[in-house]
Amino acid sequence: MNKVVRFVVSALFGIAALCASASSSAQSPFDGTWRTLLNQAKFSPKPVVFYLSQGWYHCVSCTPAFDVQADGQDHPVAGQAYDTISIHEVDPKTIASTTKKGGTVMGEQTRTVSADGKTLTVKTTFHPVNGSAPVTSEFKGTRVGIAPAGINPTSGSWKVASAQQSENGLLFTYKSNGDELTMTAKTGETYTAKLDGTDYPVKGGYGWDTVSLKRINKNTIEETDKRSGTVTDVSTMTVSADGKKMTVVDTSKPDNSVSTFVAVKQ
Repeated sequence: MNKVVRFVVSALFGIAALCASASSSAQSPFDGTWRTLLNQAKFSPKPVVFYLSQGWYHCVSCTPAFDVQADGQDHPVAGQAYDTISIHEVDPKTIASTTKKGGTVMGEQTRTVSADGKTLTVKTTFHPVNGSAPVTSEFKGTRVGIAPAGINPTSGSWKVASAQQSENGLLFTYKSNGDELTMTAKTGETYTAKLDGTDYPVKGGYGWDTVSLKRINKNTIEETDKRSGTVTDVSTMTVSADGKKMTVVDTSKPDNSVSTFVAVKQ
């Protein structure tokens, strides 16, 4: 599956295939171009927790958690898809961030809290590795619990409520060839992997660099994604009997938060 959706959800605070027949020429039920339907997504109920206070930004729910000065300067972080982040306060109700990988801008984001303090609007621009058109998205978060007092009002615990994303971040294509599957996305992410549970390289992605695929049954496979040898996601992808819908249950490691995505064949 195109990982931009998952990356953007992660950065908010912070699919694979099967050759079912023994014949190498048989078409996989995963073959074709798919479009993710974000209005049918069920995001993890685990809240995202962060706060900005006294000139410091604290990402409590990030894995691993980190603290950086909110001075608009690039600061190194470990264990993320990005290696530096800058944070600054735009106005009393808005903060902005920029993430970079190897000095190259990966994502830009603003988070704005509503007047009543109950809704957070997160707008993100993601820059693909291949230099193609940026992916833009807008997420809405609802506050969990009581807003912290005396600090930037975007702070607190938030649960993802809804999402929208530009078309180039929603489309991905699978093509089977014997016991191999090739995935390509509009954002440049691509891999070719056998369904043997072995790690294969991923090109064009920030958040993952290897993938392994394992067949569960005719219409279901399990995908494991890694970055620098560490598992980032384990997903179970199932195509419906009529071949028109794919359901992806994604477990994000290491916090074991589970989200479900739906894609339809184009």
